[in-house]
Amino acid sequence: MAGPRPDCLRLPRSRRLQQGREFSRIKAGGARLVCGCLIANWQPVGPGSHSRIGIITSKRIGNAVIRSRARRLLREAFRLHQCDLNQAVELILIARASINGKPRSEVERDFLRAMRQARLLKEIA
Repeated sequence: MAGPRPDCLRLPRSRRLQQGREFSRIKAGGARLVCGCLIANWQPVGPGSHSRIGIITSKRIGNAVIRSRARRLLREAFRLHQCDLNQAVELILIARASINGKPRSEVERDFLRAMRQARLLKEIA
């Protein structure tokens, strides 16, 4: 049986954006970047806070199965790399139609490229 997971690999509901006003605030006041199969909107939060994520998938990208898969892929990319962020942010990821049919590795690559362009990833020495 596996032991307890490190805190940086967990993604409890408390680290998810859920209310519409949070999404509106970040989209209106934060920075925006389009990269590959996703659009990222983010806003830094104060020290001592955890990064939080919200995911938007519109009906334009496909049916419910495709939208759910897109949410899972984006959430997993964030979960695996949330410890690599150089500051705590509230992040909204919007799936684009090109996510349809992409494997996890390509979605993760697009996520990392977006975070690098936004200068949100820690520098690797």
